[in-house]
Amino acid sequence: MKNTIVQVQHLSHKYTRDWAIRDIHFDIETTGVMGLLGSNGAGKSTTMSIMSGVLSQTEGSVLIDGIDLGKRPEEAKKMIGFLPQTPPLHLDLTVDEYLIHCAFMRKMDAGKIPDALAEVKSRCGIAHFSKRLIRNLSGGYRQRVGIAQAIIHKPKLVILDEPTNGLDPVQIYEMRNLIKEIGKDKAVIFSSHILSEVQATCQEVKMIEGGRMVFAGTMDAFNNYIMPDSLVVRFSRPPLASELAAIHGIRQVEAVDHDSMRIWFNGQPRNISETLVRLSVELGWQLWEIHLERYSLDEVFARLSKRGKA
Repeated sequence: MKNTIVQVQHLSHKYTRDWAIRDIHFDIETTGVMGLLGSNGAGKSTTMSIMSGVLSQTEGSVLIDGIDLGKRPEEAKKMIGFLPQTPPLHLDLTVDEYLIHCAFMRKMDAGKIPDALAEVKSRCGIAHFSKRLIRNLSGGYRQRVGIAQAIIHKPKLVILDEPTNGLDPVQIYEMRNLIKEIGKDKAVIFSSHILSEVQATCQEVKMIEGGRMVFAGTMDAFNNYIMPDSLVVRFSRPPLASELAAIHGIRQVEAVDHDSMRIWFNGQPRNISETLVRLSVELGWQLWEIHLERYSLDEVFARLSKRGKA
């Protein structure tokens, strides 16, 4: 049985007359990185705001380690670290001054702050900037300071809203590794509009569209949401396209180059692959490569988005 730290139960919220989200429910395990996807206006930000305690829901509940966030907010928020899309930094403070301020805001015991400060600076790679004004840091290091303030009080749940937004490729790579490191001993919710970032960082994915949950599962299940229906095959002695097209289960064949063809098929990929291998041996086609073509993350996202709006 899986250990969960967060339980989102039948969460709904309306701002005026229309529902922003409706009947959202899922659990989050005690460790690991979960991706939260959703297009603009889908309800993703509303869900994150409720889970971080910034917004009160209209219906439903959020439990953090069994504590109802709506009924006992102070206790529940002690276990939450939050980095909004725009980090809440005080630019005229040094890194140390700012993080100490955040520690007191989280009502940490004063005697525990020095060790917590040293630990979080080391973990986020900002110890060498302790005395530097935050306004003099690059965008990447500002984001690191933002994550440091979210974890200085050792929360069980860390919510990161678009943490790689505006960073260059090197900074994104470093941020990705930092997030995965944090996910080794905490539950992390990672929100991003860049699908490749979610793919590279997350083990689990939840997707909200049209205010409703349209997908919840592993990253592998998300990647394979649309069943592949084409493959590329290469032969040393390729058959005619008409020979391949005559095979049961194959609906279309096109030449790619002199020794390879793209095949569209019906049914399971394994079945058609086994048929091609068997016929290649029997007829001397000398098959040497089969490549199953999968749909891109963008295509999966688009298909799920349409489902949510249906």
